[in-house]
Amino acid sequence: MISVKNLSMSFGDFKAVDNLSFDIKAGDIVGFLGPNGAGKSTTMKMLTGFLMPTQGEIRIADMPMPESAKAIQQHIGYLPEGAPAYGDMTPLQFLDFIADIRGLKGDQKLRRIKQVVAQVEIEDMLDRPIENLSKGFKRRVGLAQAILHDPDILILDEPTDGLDPNQKHQVRQLIQNLSKDKIVIISTHILEEVSAVCNRAMIIAEGKMLFDASPDELVKRSRYYQAVTIHFSQLADISGLAELAGVANMEVDKNNGKVTLFPERNADILPVIADYIQQRNLPVDTLFTEQGRLDDVFRQMTTEGAAA
Repeated sequence: MISVKNLSMSFGDFKAVDNLSFDIKAGDIVGFLGPNGAGKSTTMKMLTGFLMPTQGEIRIADMPMPESAKAIQQHIGYLPEGAPAYGDMTPLQFLDFIADIRGLKGDQKLRRIKQVVAQVEIEDMLDRPIENLSKGFKRRVGLAQAILHDPDILILDEPTDGLDPNQKHQVRQLIQNLSKDKIVIISTHILEEVSAVCNRAMIIAEGKMLFDASPDELVKRSRYYQAVTIHFSQLADISGLAELAGVANMEVDKNNGKVTLFPERNADILPVIADYIQQRNLPVDTLFTEQGRLDDVFRQMTTEGAAA
């Protein structure tokens, strides 16, 4: 439903987006990752028709942007960064206003407002001025307006920004439920959000695409993937661990005393390490296989990849 070819956007001499190409189909929950200033929000604004690209092509629902911008925008629900709203309105007044703009009328309008209010759990805040709401509830109101017309495509810029852990969990569940027959694109710098919600991850830095695959494939890029971490309950001779078959190198964290052993390519080193520990009766209180660290691979990609 979304096709992007050779998309670029420049502001004077500054190139915010540099030759991006990707396709997204219904059912995809795409995590759009990148450091601050990477071009995430600019790309989203182009997808929604709020910015016109310097060059490149955007087709949504087989319609070209910007020629069919108004028709395309009927298919899109958009939560901009910061969730802007009219502060002197209450959430109920704001949703009523958005419903009118979206062409909802009569019983359908009342039904949809009631549904989204329940979905984002803002029943107790409906009559308070939006400017008096917490940051988290402002995000919920913003999410409510984005889904009010039941769009085919949801484009959400930092949807859980300002929410507490329980609220984040609720919003992520809502996004997963909504995604069954929709495209959902989430711009975020929260790495756990991608592994918790998304089935696809895109990483950009300095406007360029560095990665586009599943979160599982992303975590496999981490140097910690399938490494083995050990914590000893007391001092022990660990010199022999680095010499075990399949172990490429060893790292000792002096802050917490944990020892991490990195495997050679595709090597399963856990059985060898476990046997070594048992034979020498080493005082181990924790031993586990690392699943990979997203922050590690993200940092590596966005610093080394962008520079390249």
